[in-house]
Amino acid sequence: MEALICFVVATFVFLLLFDHYCHEESQQERTPATTRDVVDDGTMPATKSRYYSTSLFAILGLSREEVHDFAAFRDRFSTFSEVSTAMRRAGLPDIHVIVGVDFSASNEWQGRRTFRGESLHALKPGAQNPYQRALASLGAAVGPLLHGNPIPAFGFGDSVTKEADVFPLIESGASCLDFNDLMCAYTHTAHKVQLSGPTSFAPLVQKAQQIAVDSREFHVLLVLTDGQLSPAGEVASRKAIIAASQVAPLSLVVVVLGDGPCGALVRWDDGVPERRFDNLQVVRHAEVTRGCRHPDAALALHALMEVPDQYRAAVQLGLLKGGMSP
Repeated sequence: MEALICFVVATFVFLLLFDHYCHEESQQERTPATTRDVVDDGTMPATKSRYYSTSLFAILGLSREEVHDFAAFRDRFSTFSEVSTAMRRAGLPDIHVIVGVDFSASNEWQGRRTFRGESLHALKPGAQNPYQRALASLGAAVGPLLHGNPIPAFGFGDSVTKEADVFPLIESGASCLDFNDLMCAYTHTAHKVQLSGPTSFAPLVQKAQQIAVDSREFHVLLVLTDGQLSPAGEVASRKAIIAASQVAPLSLVVVVLGDGPCGALVRWDDGVPERRFDNLQVVRHAEVTRGCRHPDAALALHALMEVPDQYRAAVQLGLLKGGMSP
């Protein structure tokens, strides 16, 4: 009997070690795409593997769903048209977008390398700052998918809201009609806002969560930021992202502008197993658009490539209108 128990224990330990080995292999295969991974037309090589599924559950005869295990969605598209097609096939012909813009003081020095040493919010006639370029790129690619859906737009990290709240980019609280309207609202705000901080995504995520929960429509929250979070902001933001995954049909796409680093965000992208589904995609703007002939398409591709799978997850979890209660 003792020999049998020892055999069972040894077998289980072997399986755990094997699973750990597979996990280490997967970490090597799932490194973020770099400029070398993106060809000059804004696509990624179709042969590059970005996902590795451990075989431990298969060995034990269990699915990930059966053990309620978290798995990050793989970045599996090479062109923006593939993303659009996948969204239509998933039953999502158009999207609802919410936008958040980071007005924290760290934007003042995060352009030292990537924006000629200027503030990322610097406004000059005839030239676009990184936030304006990102909005223009996303608008060109994402705008046609809105089909008239308005865009709630908010700022955070300024001298008034700091890390505790958000403010509407349109003072009346109205949503933007389209990305052109959003660009005007951003530019007007950037002229007069006082940058401050500390920085936290938590109030913005909570605001977007409430919008998505109230409507029970799938929403994509686009966060434009320099990626610098305070220690307390990291804790609060992580908790908010986890909480949103429990109840909201919400995809969070964080577009990081400026020099970086943004280590916490990158770790969260394919981590944070406490989430009910992988609701976060982190895109480093400078990396995915550098050297591309079509930077608009490249940015949109990386921003939206997980949306089809996130939408399916929201449907399966009953988070959408007409589905089962979460």
